[in-house]
Amino acid sequence: MTIEAFLFTLVAILGSAKLLGELAERIGQPAVLGELVAGVLLGGSVLGIVDPNEEVIHLLAEIGVIVLLFEIGLETDLRRLLKVGAASSVVAAVGVAAPFLLGYLVGSYLGLSDLQGVVAGAALTATSVGITARVLADLGRLQEPESQVVLGAAVIDDVIGLIILAVVGQLVAGTEVTAGSVALTTVLAFGFLGVTLLVGRMVVPPAFRWLETLGRSGTLATMALVLAFVTAYLADAAGSALIVGAFAAGLILAPTPQAEPIQRGVVSLGQFFVPIFFVSVGAAVELQSFLEPGVLVIGLALIAAAVIGKVAAGYAPVWFKGRKIVIGVGMVPRGEVGLIFAQMGLTSGVLDAGLYSAVTLMVLVTTFIAPPLLKALFPKGAAPGPSPGGVAEMTTEA
Repeated sequence: MTIEAFLFTLVAILGSAKLLGELAERIGQPAVLGELVAGVLLGGSVLGIVDPNEEVIHLLAEIGVIVLLFEIGLETDLRRLLKVGAASSVVAAVGVAAPFLLGYLVGSYLGLSDLQGVVAGAALTATSVGITARVLADLGRLQEPESQVVLGAAVIDDVIGLIILAVVGQLVAGTEVTAGSVALTTVLAFGFLGVTLLVGRMVVPPAFRWLETLGRSGTLATMALVLAFVTAYLADAAGSALIVGAFAAGLILAPTPQAEPIQRGVVSLGQFFVPIFFVSVGAAVELQSFLEPGVLVIGLALIAAAVIGKVAAGYAPVWFKGRKIVIGVGMVPRGEVGLIFAQMGLTSGVLDAGLYSAVTLMVLVTTFIAPPLLKALFPKGAAPGPSPGGVAEMTTEA
């Protein structure tokens, strides 16, 4: 991509994301919905301006979701998250098992092979934590108990989803899957998060107290981003996800006195990178493939399985006294995670173009229905605002 083409693409992405995000808010919807629509319009289905597979766009989008999850971590009280840890764990477990089983059964009923059913079911498992967190932040509801359950469950979901991705990848490649290999992948994924939080809480606060004494403007925010990128890299190397590492970095820094100036610096960066992520998710949609009748039948069946499985998960923690429907709906969007499974199935030859489109349709619909549904489910009136310079400010300005 030439520099001229790159600049033109950035103008299209940022300009349309801002305008359609504002329009979405004017009609009472979260700004992220407008950004997703902007992506569909700019993608190959309509204008053909944005190719999400273009390497530079893909890299910018990945930085966007890392920055977003880092910012979400900075806004999250780990103690409050741990208080709903049991509920989050149950929601995550049921939210993986139920959609996977339903997806596999749908595939079997519609005549798919066992391996195709496994890939289709796996695509239904993981919640897109980036989209869910952004919607809750747009609504100013990030600190409510239901949101904390959703956030914790979505992070656990992502870790479990990566474990399933590794296992399904082995199946697709024809590699033998053993209990030992699955256990090792699981220990590495969850162990990384625990070790990072434990070690980070001991090492990072003293380091940032020293950095604050340097007194240079922007140093704290820059070094915080360095920490986020390092933990994201280490998470990926340990078999977890980039976004899990970035979220962990935010959790480590959240209780420190330096969190507020760090937020102010990261907010500015997020205004540039975060919309690129959501536009790229929308641009991955190929509308013309949805016109095939067979694709629609399978796609609609997968959508039903995807929604029912996640909403049922919201009701799994029977002891939780909050609004369980909010939790269930918050777990619905699949976003980029579902697309990764679909892409893996397509490139390996397990899914043909029609099945890939059906899975993509499921991802598209679940991603688009969650923001307006969450908006409708939260009661009218003033929402509890986040701390100054937090995610809501970032998303409003973005």
